[in-house]
Amino acid sequence: MACTTILVGKNASYDGSTIVARNEDSPNGQFEPKKMQVVHPEDQPKTYTSVLSHVTFELPDNPMRYSSVPDALSGHGIWAAAGFNTANVGMSATETITSNERVLGADPLVEYVPAKGVEGEEGYVPAIPGGLGEEDFVTVVLPYVRTAREGVQRLGALLEQYGTYEMNGIAFSDEDEIWWLETIGGHHWIAKRVPDDAYVTMPNQLGIDYFDLLDAEGEQVEHMASPDLRQWMAENHLNLTNTSRLEPEDILDEEFFDDDLDDMDEEEADAYEEYMADLMDLIADVREGMLSGEIFNPREAFGSHSDSDHVYNTPRAWYMQRCFNPHDGWDGEDAAFGPEDDDIPWSRVPERKVTIEDVKYVLSAHYQGTAYDCYGSKGTAASRNAYRPIGINRNSQLAVLQIRPYVPEPLRCIQWMAFGSNVFNALVGLYANVDAFPEYLSNTTDRVTTESFYWANRVIAALADARFHETGAKVESYQEKIGALGHKMLRETDRAVAGLAEADIPAALAKANDDLCAELKDQTEKLLASVLYTTSCAMRNGFAMSDNER
Repeated sequence: MACTTILVGKNASYDGSTIVARNEDSPNGQFEPKKMQVVHPEDQPKTYTSVLSHVTFELPDNPMRYSSVPDALSGHGIWAAAGFNTANVGMSATETITSNERVLGADPLVEYVPAKGVEGEEGYVPAIPGGLGEEDFVTVVLPYVRTAREGVQRLGALLEQYGTYEMNGIAFSDEDEIWWLETIGGHHWIAKRVPDDAYVTMPNQLGIDYFDLLDAEGEQVEHMASPDLRQWMAENHLNLTNTSRLEPEDILDEEFFDDDLDDMDEEEADAYEEYMADLMDLIADVREGMLSGEIFNPREAFGSHSDSDHVYNTPRAWYMQRCFNPHDGWDGEDAAFGPEDDDIPWSRVPERKVTIEDVKYVLSAHYQGTAYDCYGSKGTAASRNAYRPIGINRNSQLAVLQIRPYVPEPLRCIQWMAFGSNVFNALVGLYANVDAFPEYLSNTTDRVTTESFYWANRVIAALADARFHETGAKVESYQEKIGALGHKMLRETDRAVAGLAEADIPAALAKANDDLCAELKDQTEKLLASVLYTTSCAMRNGFAMSDNER
């Protein structure tokens, strides 16, 4: 499933929160209506059977309550997408990622094989179950883990046992850490801890670009992986690191060696020389690790570099990073990275702290300010349709999972939600540790109705897109108002519940969510009326001579 993910470490965010955010996009040619749901322990299955792959297995006996964003229509699985459990662990699954023929030949995907013939008759061949997939991951992992690391470990064990029928990236978060897991072929996987001071961009491609096998096999400070990854890679010749290009000048740009010590005072010179000595030691360690095969680039080994990546995937990473590091130079012949480059970094330190609004902006992006903006006037007709936008008509939902370390535990998990096309929707902040979500966000069915937040946003987008420039100011005002209402509600509710008994807190949080959604519904209906009027006035059968006649 086409999606876009951004992860923000606690020291890179505006308030010390860990932030995990992902657009879930429906397949081309269809919508997948979404809703919010809280799953209680008594509603969690004991025996789990995947709808798509038919794999069946037993689940542990001690599930926790958890929030989710499942498909609203039944028939092809749960697709719980994103949520928090009561241990304040977040999970977002999944970002569909790419691979290559060497990986898929070395460890084929575990696909469902239907039965042949009629059971009981000669020649009958029973069905062969497939592995796990996006439909399943949140349901079989999130209710059972108490840290982000435990999430990686549980999912990794399930992948090794049952396999998967697709390549996916999955995020786990708690208040201290964010981990990103990528599936490799049918049964293998790698996971990397997001640096606390950095953000990560993931645009439907295998993303991790630096991996330390020694750490994964040992202390697992920042890396985890399938136990047999080293042997499997060696047997199938998957490491593409070119060890002939590992001299310091090949690793570090020459300009780092050009600083003139004569222009520095003694203290500055000493500090510079100490810095360079430490840097060269680090380069030597990296070089030794690459030569021994312990450090490698998973994107080169396991990922893809197809022509379609340069249209569909890499431009999205390029745009997100130019928003968070705008002064790095992203345009022209001297740009460090262009929209079609395969080596755009997996993680970067942002120029300033990242906010919830920044996350919403980049996950709604259509290449604003560039020649590639499908709503813009720069460039040409060809350039404006050259690359796949992030904010696309097929956005189904955006879940931004924020864990705030500075409030009591029941208040820490905030699930910011938007439905429909992100260019035209708004992000509403909700407390996640509740027994139910407001009806406006949980009542989605196949019936198109403005009583549903999902369908109201779909209708708004269809109308506003047709008159983008005339309705743009109204949409921006709505987005700002809903975002402000969310922050206001959180600030006021945090204070109001401070003196409550723990048993009374969930009800207070649920009421705050309900009150906010009442305002959300009112503002959404006002925006709908406004864009409907604007678009109706532009209908082609208008005729001015009769405007004042009856």
